[in-house]
Amino acid sequence: MTDDALRTARTMIGERIADLEARIPRLAPRTISRKMDAIRGLAAEYGLAALEGLADYGRHHAMMPGRAQSIRACLEHMDEALLADPASAAHDREAILAALAVRLH
Repeated sequence: MTDDALRTARTMIGERIADLEARIPRLAPRTISRKMDAIRGLAAEYGLAALEGLADYGRHHAMMPGRAQSIRACLEHMDEALLADPASAAHDREAILAALAVRLH
């Protein structure tokens, strides 16, 4: 994948994340879950494993009790996951999910 394609993908995904952040107080849990799944799908398509894992976490936790805190924490790590280097994807994915778990528990 070229740097331009990755840059374009990050911009497109970043816009979706910003839209979700802006609208989250007004969205139903199922809608939040669907939007997180769309972000997860794009991240997977472009090899952004850290973001894919974080969005998958958010997708599942959007439907659970305590979702407001989980989703807020998840969104706070999205920029970090979006900028993670695809070459170190597995390590970054685990590190970001571990930081999220520590924060929530």
